[in-house]
Order: sequence, then structure tokens, then C-alpha cells
Amino acid sequence: MFFSRRPHTLRLTPALDSVVWPGSVLSPRTLSRAASSRRKQALDIALAGSLLVVTSPVWLTLAVAIKATTRGPVLFRQQRLGMNEVPFTVLKFRSMHHGAPESAHELFVTAMISALPTTSTTSGAIHKLQDDPRITRVGRWIRRTSLDELPQLINVLRGEMSIIGPRPPLAYEVAKYEPWQRERLAVRPGITGLWQVSGRNRLTYAEMCRIDLRYVRNWSFLMDLRIILRTPWAMFVERGGAS
Repeated sequence: MFFSRRPHTLRLTPALDSVVWPGSVLSPRTLSRAASSRRKQALDIALAGSLLVVTSPVWLTLAVAIKATTRGPVLFRQQRLGMNEVPFTVLKFRSMHHGAPESAHELFVTAMISALPTTSTTSGAIHKLQDDPRITRVGRWIRRTSLDELPQLINVLRGEMSIIGPRPPLAYEVAKYEPWQRERLAVRPGITGLWQVSGRNRLTYAEMCRIDLRYVRNWSFLMDLRIILRTPWAMFVERGGAS
């Protein structure tokens, strides 16, 4: 009887669901999501840059209209909370009189989040504050068409926002959040998003948050493409949205 003296070789293969890097353990799913996030941001920058060029005549027209009818700057700046609750300054074309107070809007929004009756609606659906004396004549039109959101293309180029994502909330909105609603802040906020093309004013605030969570958890490039294609209808046919 002969015995082989060839040494046995033990091969260790790392599990596919766990790849060890120096100082960390990352799964293929985590790496895939990180790569997808980079691709999404690259697409955002390309789209935002292209849209800035294409819409430049609209920018000029709106700037002239705003300056010709009201005093104050063309752009409106407001603190919002972005990804991971990091504050940033969102940009819009100014649709209100310069220096208009925020107190009435804060009361309205907090009542809407709580689904309490307001002077404008008792349905709990998302609405802008109706008959708001702060809104200018030009402002009403640019809000109905959502053209006031165009300057947020600059926020996209800065990396603060995405073309597609949840709406960036105000700090006093987030202060009223239940724990499950904070997950919508796990991604960059968007200029447009799933909830805007899914009913807008007919939805309650809680329904909007649930739709945003569906987007956060199931994001794909195909989903983004569908939202982009449906956005013009939501802007110019359904008209209007949340602030």
C-alpha cells in the first residue's frame, strides 16, 4: 500500500457577501450602492449643466419680470435640510415680496404635517397656503408652473441636491417628524421626485413621506428615467405643488 506524501492544500475563499478591506467590512450590495450613487451624481451634474444652458433664456425672462414688478433680489434663499440632515441654502426664483415673514407659513406647514384642520384645507392633503398676500403677481404664475425651482440646478452642481429625490424639508418640518419619516433624509433631496408625479396636491403629508421612502428603498436608474419623463406633465398640466 502506497501513501502519497503530497501535502494537502487548504484553500480559503472569502464569502461572497462579505469582502474585507483594511479597517472595514463592506458587502457587495454596499459597494454596488456606492457605485450607483457615484453614477447618479455624475448624471445629475451632466443633466444640471445641460439644463442650465437650455433654460438660460427662461432665467433671463424670469429675472427681468421679477425685477420689473417688485423690489428686492431675483433669487430667494432659504435654509433647508439635505442628506443626513445637513443644512444647506436652497435657491429659488423669488415669488414673494422681499422680506415677507415666515411665521404664517410655519404655522400652516406644522398643521399640515399633523393633519390638523387649517384655514385652507381640512382634508390633510398637501397644499400651498392659499390667498397668501406675500406672493407677487409674477410669483403666482412661476409657482403654478414650478419654474421657481429652476435655480436649484445650481444646488445640484454644488452636490447639495439631486435632479430626482425627496423634497428638501424645512427644519421646523423635520422637528415634527416621527422616527420613520427621517429615512427620507438618507439621500440627496431632489428638484423633482416620485411624489410630485404621483398625485402632488391630492396626497397627505404622511403619504408623501411614504412615497419618498419607497423611492429611497427601491431607487434605480429606470425609476429616475420614468420620473423625469413624467415631470413635465406634473409641472404644466397638474400644476402646483408643495413649497
